[in-house]
Amino acid sequence: MSTQVKGAVLLSRKEFVREEYGDDAWQKVLGGVTSANRGQLEGVLLSSRWYPFEINADLDRAIVDVLGRGDRNVLKKIGARSARTNLSGAHQAFLKKGNPQAFMASTDRIYRFYYDEGHREYESTGPASGVITTYDAATFSENDCLTVIGWYEEALRMCGATRVQIAEEPCRARGGPHCRYVVSWTV
Repeated sequence: MSTQVKGAVLLSRKEFVREEYGDDAWQKVLGGVTSANRGQLEGVLLSSRWYPFEINADLDRAIVDVLGRGDRNVLKKIGARSARTNLSGAHQAFLKKGNPQAFMASTDRIYRFYYDEGHREYESTGPASGVITTYDAATFSENDCLTVIGWYEEALRMCGATRVQIAEEPCRARGGPHCRYVVSWTV
């Protein structure tokens, strides 16, 4: 069995596409996913339900192909939108305004809200830096990693951080043993 993602992950992508590009764009993106996944994405998506990671990966690929025209940076924008939506609503308690390190200490708990397998750890490496590492996820993709980067960049800004920089090194999708994100910011 593969990793599952919460419907909130899929809904944030749908919301992003519709708000940034319009309803017609969502229909075009749906035309770019496999027919098996299209049925799921055309139906009612429930934010609290678990869905196969493969649907998310297929949707990310279609968004890059159809809207990004191959530019994968659109996925960082999706991650940022998801952070604004979720951290302004249901997961608002995770935000620690003025204290990005306290927010980052919740990394593993946040991960478990979105993925059902694996875990994510955060290690502080200084007053305004650290390392996020994702372990043991059964499925992974470079595209999903870009949404993670966009999500954490925006979340840190919401905590008051500026000049946020995140670099992934290594990545499981590129043959690494895990996904590791080096994070730094100023306050």
